[in-house]
Amino acid sequence: MVQAEGRTFAFEGPEKVTSEVLETFPYEYPEREIEVEVATDEWSCVCPFSGLPDFGTLRVRYVPDRDCLELKSLKYYLTSFRNVGIYQEHAANRLLEDLVAACRPRRMSVELDYRLRGGLHTVVMVRWPKESSPSSGSRN
Repeated sequence: MVQAEGRTFAFEGPEKVTSEVLETFPYEYPEREIEVEVATDEWSCVCPFSGLPDFGTLRVRYVPDRDCLELKSLKYYLTSFRNVGIYQEHAANRLLEDLVAACRPRRMSVELDYRLRGGLHTVVMVRWPKESSPSSGSRN
């Protein structure tokens, strides 16, 4: 619970996210690679630092292997974040982990494009499988 200027804002912890509501259906053309994009501008969670809501656009892109995400269950899952205090970077990773576990895609990316907060525009993107990066070597 956060107190700001004498006000108290209660929010839930990340354990309240309900990934068990996620459902899938069989993708009947596994030999054909397609990319599915699901987007909503109704993404919302709570900043655990301030207790204030964070709003933004969520984009999930994935290449199904054998299963596709069922959209009604995805909406219920996303709604479970509404009163959860979670940092923006952690929200993107939690979404990716839960969605990959649900549908086991060939590839997936999650992008959270948050509305301006304090004059700052934040976009968080995470991908699975993790893209390999060139060895960092020494820095000058």
